[in-house]
Amino acid sequence: MADPSSYRPSPGQIPDSPGVYKFRDEHRRVIYVGKAKNLRQRVASYFQDLAHLHPRTRTMVTTAASVEWTVVSTEVEALQLEYTWIKEFDPRFNVKYRDDKSYPYLAVTLNEEFPRVQVMRGAKKKGVRYFGPYGHAWAIRETVDLMLRVFPVRTCSAGVFKNAARTGRPCLLGYIDKCSAPCVGRVTPEEHRALAEDFCDFMAGRTGTYIRRLEKDMMQAAEEMEYERAARLRDDAGALKRAMEKSAVVLADATDADLIAVAEDELEAALQIFHVRGGRVRGQRGWVTDKVEAVDTAGLVEHALQQLYGEERGDAVPKEVLVPALPEDTEAVSQWLAERRGAQVSLRIPQRGDKKDLMTTVQRNAQQALGLHKTKRASDLTTRSRALEEIAEALGLDAAPLRIECYDISHLQGDDVVASMVVFEDGLARKSEYRRFQIKGFEGQDDVRSMHEVIGRRFKRYLQEKERTGEWEQPPPASGEAPHPAQVPPAPHPAQGAPLPADGTDPRDTDPRGDDGREDDGRPKRFAYPPQLVVVDGGQPQVAAARRALDELGIDDIAVCGLAKRLEEVWLPDDDDPVVLPRSSEGLYLLQRVRDEAHRFAITYQRSKRAKRIRSSPLDDVAGLGETRKQALIKHFGSVKKLRQATIEEICQVPGIGRRTAESVAAALASAAPAAPAVNTATGEIMEEDDGGTS
Repeated sequence: MADPSSYRPSPGQIPDSPGVYKFRDEHRRVIYVGKAKNLRQRVASYFQDLAHLHPRTRTMVTTAASVEWTVVSTEVEALQLEYTWIKEFDPRFNVKYRDDKSYPYLAVTLNEEFPRVQVMRGAKKKGVRYFGPYGHAWAIRETVDLMLRVFPVRTCSAGVFKNAARTGRPCLLGYIDKCSAPCVGRVTPEEHRALAEDFCDFMAGRTGTYIRRLEKDMMQAAEEMEYERAARLRDDAGALKRAMEKSAVVLADATDADLIAVAEDELEAALQIFHVRGGRVRGQRGWVTDKVEAVDTAGLVEHALQQLYGEERGDAVPKEVLVPALPEDTEAVSQWLAERRGAQVSLRIPQRGDKKDLMTTVQRNAQQALGLHKTKRASDLTTRSRALEEIAEALGLDAAPLRIECYDISHLQGDDVVASMVVFEDGLARKSEYRRFQIKGFEGQDDVRSMHEVIGRRFKRYLQEKERTGEWEQPPPASGEAPHPAQVPPAPHPAQGAPLPADGTDPRDTDPRGDDGREDDGRPKRFAYPPQLVVVDGGQPQVAAARRALDELGIDDIAVCGLAKRLEEVWLPDDDDPVVLPRSSEGLYLLQRVRDEAHRFAITYQRSKRAKRIRSSPLDDVAGLGETRKQALIKHFGSVKKLRQATIEEICQVPGIGRRTAESVAAALASAAPAAPAVNTATGEIMEEDDGGTS
């Protein structure tokens, strides 16, 4: 590990003009490339106290052995040079988007004497017009098959073309009028090129002109009683319309734009691009990248723009680029895009209307792509095995933790405090083993105390199950000692006065199958199986609380760690410094996935409880009043507010409601305080109670 001060240049050496800088390692390999408006300020920022640097930046500067820079005249030149060097040197600490497939394009080879329509992948060639990319090659072939009726352009390979020219006989497409057969001289090279250019114009979005022209020619042929020609023109127009229907209209104003969305977490980011031409989605592509440098969403967007348009010219760069966040130097990036297009390019964030709605769709696709990438990565057996081994080595475990349990606390400003327990076995989620908890020991917001309660409740169940099966016997307490926590009698439920199980949980909230520690057929329940590793969402305080709960129960054979979200640090009990796993570690990736799943499960439960509480009604407490009769009351009176004002005789008039039930309803509504008025969070408007508010 190098000391950055050993190669730090003096401030006077670094110019204060725009430029691009390179960090090299001890072997002179370029490991990072960056650009700056002011080289002196930017380069100096890397040589501050290491404790103040982002962990990824700290790793880069300690890996480097030298830094050098190149001065340019403008920020636009710096942007272009940065892209060129990243492409040339492939630095390990720069964000680089990657994909596991090569997207197919619909290509028209205008650089040939007789242009050919075909599917192309890989690097783009000069003189070839590209459309797409498409998700699948078959989508291109279906579109081309429909359009060849109207634009019979050559689609055959060079070998087939030469063989047809030699024999004087066209291929099958020439006989069925889906090729103009330039190979045998049916059309001149100029006529065939005109067909190819018309094909390109149609694919570029100028569709209305051709369809209107075909329909006009069809009507004229019908008037002249050339019915066969009119029918052929009708079919041609229908084919073009079907080809257009394959690309859904998303923007009514025939916009040409690329929409870019980013989904990210601490380690990875997924990018999705929708190519809209003529108001229609003409193509879609996506990339995934490791966040090897300290970069935010704006930085990811800037890298994406460089990679997306770095080799493009002309119409390949659209008039409008819509992004989720603007790059740091928006003006320079916009100017760079304009130079590549040869005309003005609008780079902005959509704020309202159809474009914002479409951006939401692109964002949803990016989220799904990131989730799919994580699923594929997690499903690989070799990768999972390596991840478990890395966790065991980092935490000093004797063996790989084949069962991992993770806990998270969720609440909304101290209300509806709940916890989640998720289980991963062999590196895969075991959703049938998930559990959820209500925090019942106290009220208010205290994540550390909540974590202690949840860990204690879960492992009391574990000890009870071991005692039931005879695997563990609780020794009697010594004279003068307090009883073991597992032997403490249950306290009454604060609301009902009824005894709870020994762990203090309410079985109705945590396990619908009861509290006897067994399935219906006598098999052990999920709490019977201990994990090799307990992971908590949080840092030192949460880890200490979990370890203390296990120590109080006399459990010392289960490892505990915490994963802090801010810097993805792994904390161990009684350690003042965290364990920092490498960013590329599969073990860190698995711990992060376990933590994120626990957070998702906890917040889902918390939201459902909050929604249920908001939808609750005083009628829920009326004994013997089912859902059908509750709805009948609300339907008859219109709302709980009006029902509260009704007399017992008026309530009795509702079908199915007797006097005793009416008295119970009136008493329940009289004793319940009127609910606080509902507020529309979007507008701040106080909403009248007119729907009854029942669930």
